[in-house]
Amino acid sequence: MSRMLKLAAVSLLALVALNACTSRTVLNDLTTDKGYTLTADVPYDRAHNLTLDVYSPDNVQNAPVVVFFFGGRWQEGDKSQYKFVGQALAAQGFLAVIPNYRLYPQVRFPDFVKDGANAVKWARDNAARYGGSAGKLFVMGHSSGAHIAAMLALDEEFLKGVGGSRSWLRGMIGLAGPYDFMPITAPDLRDIFSPVERFAYSQPIFFVDGQNPPLFLVHGEDDKIIDVANTRKLAQAVSKAGGPVETLIYPKLSHDLAIGSFSSVISNHYDVLQQVADFIRRKSAANASNRPSTIRAAPLTQNPAPADGQVFTDSIEDTPPVPVQ
Repeated sequence: MSRMLKLAAVSLLALVALNACTSRTVLNDLTTDKGYTLTADVPYDRAHNLTLDVYSPDNVQNAPVVVFFFGGRWQEGDKSQYKFVGQALAAQGFLAVIPNYRLYPQVRFPDFVKDGANAVKWARDNAARYGGSAGKLFVMGHSSGAHIAAMLALDEEFLKGVGGSRSWLRGMIGLAGPYDFMPITAPDLRDIFSPVERFAYSQPIFFVDGQNPPLFLVHGEDDKIIDVANTRKLAQAVSKAGGPVETLIYPKLSHDLAIGSFSSVISNHYDVLQQVADFIRRKSAANASNRPSTIRAAPLTQNPAPADGQVFTDSIEDTPPVPVQ
């Protein structure tokens, strides 16, 4: 990488840390249009006017399919802001599906998770039309989008509601997600997840039963938005229940860089995309069985600085739940 490109990447790293919305616009502007076909605004739930974008790699067949849910505190965001994620996944040879879903205050929990289930059903039903394989289906999310992905992987009732089951999923990837954020104290979140007596049913950790598809949970200790304890506690609970889970914790990864690092202009500084791609390839090639289960993650082999990942095993300590800020 030339000195000018290095300086540009460093500037983008700072931009991502300072202004998530602006940085996504810049990252999209710097994203290539080559190597994939973007099919935009495909309806998947006409009753609620919901659409999705499909990023299909050139000349691909039977590719793994990744349904990605963006974050935004369940209140904001749009699929168009994540072109850089669609391109990054397509460049790895995966069919990327990025849906919009209904947001608060239009809806409250669990409606946005139900939208996620409908998007997964669409992806399974239509994968072959775009070069994907319905048998290699993954859900992935960042921040509140990781909450949606985790609910789909852990509470089977959502996929049952669209005629499926968790057996549809080869895996779930969570990036800086909230999985155990009670007590819920922020007024907007109390409204989103009301009534109070149902708060526990909004927590992915509540549904851990050891029968989940494989989870790959990524988080940074430098996350000031969602505490890394969310990931550690979910991983520990799944492991104790006998379910398959892997965690990768970065000591210097911020909340926004957990997804911003997917951009080609930043990915050389953090290997999150490479680790996610490795998980998808391994689980796509493996037998569909979800066992055996351990907490493990592939060791870092590229770009160990400035944020080398730490692999956590059974030594994860109990920590109290930390509310989403």
